[in-house]
Amino acid sequence: MNLQKSLAILLFLMICCSLGAQEIPITHTIGEKYNDRYRYSNLLTISEDGTGGTFLVRSYYTGIVLRPKGYFIEHYDANMQLIDEYNYKLKNVNLVDGYVANGQIYLLFLDYNYEKFAYEYSVHRSPLSGINFTKEPLLSISSKEVLNPLDKNYYNRNFSSGFTTSVLFNDTKNAFVISTHFKKGKLNKHFIYMFNSSLKKVVEHDFSAEVEEKNYAFENVAFSKDLNEAYIVGKAYFKKKRFAPKDRKFQYELIKVSKSGARTQSFDDPGKFSEALMPIVKGDKVLCVGFFANRKDNRYNGLAYFKLNPNTLTIESKKYSRFSEQFMMDKFGREEDKVIKNLVFKNVDVSTDGSILFNAEEYFVTSSVRSNSSGGRLKVTRYHHNDIVSAKLSATGDMAWARNINKSEVTQGDGAYASYSSFSKDGNTYFFISSAAENPQLLPGDRLLFKQGLSRNRNVFAIKLDAEGHISYKKIIDDKDARLPLMVSIPLFNIKENNMLFYAKRGSKKQLVRISIN
Repeated sequence: MNLQKSLAILLFLMICCSLGAQEIPITHTIGEKYNDRYRYSNLLTISEDGTGGTFLVRSYYTGIVLRPKGYFIEHYDANMQLIDEYNYKLKNVNLVDGYVANGQIYLLFLDYNYEKFAYEYSVHRSPLSGINFTKEPLLSISSKEVLNPLDKNYYNRNFSSGFTTSVLFNDTKNAFVISTHFKKGKLNKHFIYMFNSSLKKVVEHDFSAEVEEKNYAFENVAFSKDLNEAYIVGKAYFKKKRFAPKDRKFQYELIKVSKSGARTQSFDDPGKFSEALMPIVKGDKVLCVGFFANRKDNRYNGLAYFKLNPNTLTIESKKYSRFSEQFMMDKFGREEDKVIKNLVFKNVDVSTDGSILFNAEEYFVTSSVRSNSSGGRLKVTRYHHNDIVSAKLSATGDMAWARNINKSEVTQGDGAYASYSSFSKDGNTYFFISSAAENPQLLPGDRLLFKQGLSRNRNVFAIKLDAEGHISYKKIIDDKDARLPLMVSIPLFNIKENNMLFYAKRGSKKQLVRISIN
């Protein structure tokens, strides 16, 4: 009997291994390895050059005490060969984002002008060939200098500093919005600006009347096809309302801004609180999808779907789908006190049949104090990138399935090497993670578990979720093949060619890696 039981267990494990290692149509190409003059840097943006090549912008740091000294721009051709490098030496400036469009490279900065006592948005732009940057002003907002004016905290925004601002791009970076909120005494001004990629100001809307009762922390944006309307989702924090102990002090809202003005829509129902909503504009439809909670404390009980009238923002239909007991058991086992919290959207894709594939990551920040070598105390901030939650909704908003990929990552510095990226094709979703693990475990209920290994080098795994929610995985790059770790969370997507380009760097070496989904 014991022998039969052992054989059955062995057979089950063999089946799990065969399922996990089944063929996934993915290939990769590793570019040439190059020397790099700056050991310490952060990748800020990666964009196409319009001819199949790639531009990368990094901030770099030098000195005994590392300080930012400028921006390093790299240009690669379609074959991942390094064409040119440019050192844009700038001190005491803060890059917000960058992109390539109209045959030019655009760098958006936010800096404080001490002579004018104002925050200034400016754009540095240059032709792609023969890089020569010119600077042009975009916005100026009078304010005293504050700490972290552009700080984006998903869960606890600070509005007491006097000035806060945010910048939101869509995935294709063909438009962006800038929100500026200045408050001093009785003066309370909030403006929303919308620009296209050519820096033409499409919309300037005075949002100040809304902030008399609520402060807004914007999180995601989508644009109409003609780029004349922006649909912004954010948290609206109530300022004067009285709250019971179990009430939440904020609600998610969708704000539509255009030349004709603005409209807002909230989503909460009794006992159902919207969480982490994402706007989607698909054809003549405007949707908001995300999660919902039945309590105020950032825990997630299921998926939320809202279909809205694109003109009036009236909710035409809505669906709430609870996570199944099986999903919760697959994720946590039988522990009763475990809850899903702090999910941050990473990707949303609408298939040709109208079904919606989306995934999010459990992300949170912790801090601690430790002693340094000189006997002082040092605050250490850690960024946690944990489980992936992936789900599929039907075209009418019903939940088809939800899956969990168990992982645990923590970093004190550059988060580009942690987290993951995803790509949707033909109803399948492919996830790419970098891990020192050698053999992930495929568990019952289509659940995958990554246990972090101890190796300094890291493997790259592809995880496939098919249209039915069945999971499989494949190691696509071995740590012995690619000695440089990939910045797996900042890829360049090429939807037409079904591939993703990753930057790999360690110390004084760098290279590009292309992963193709066949």
